[in-house]
Amino acid sequence: MINAEFFSLPTGEIIGYRIKGHSCLAESGNDILCAFVSSAGIMAANTISEVIKARADIYDRDGEIYVMIKRNDATLCKDIFEGLKLHLISTEEQYPNNLTVNYTEV
Repeated sequence: MINAEFFSLPTGEIIGYRIKGHSCLAESGNDILCAFVSSAGIMAANTISEVIKARADIYDRDGEIYVMIKRNDATLCKDIFEGLKLHLISTEEQYPNNLTVNYTEV
């Protein structure tokens, strides 16, 4: 199962996410759902760091994508986080046994 976890402030502003796991639809390297979710997570991370130039801790390794921005940059990144969240929620509805979207208040 792929787990996408969004980190939010008590105010509801998203300040990061972690995506990890495997959908088990196919073998690693041939799984279209894993590729789809990974691509979305990496595109969001690249937009945050390279386009918006937000201050963020980002890593992508061992099947895990992690992004955590500085709290002061939450407004700058709001639309990117909300877009990724909506994208993953709609995908979760199509693949409820392979993808789960969760939220953690930090």
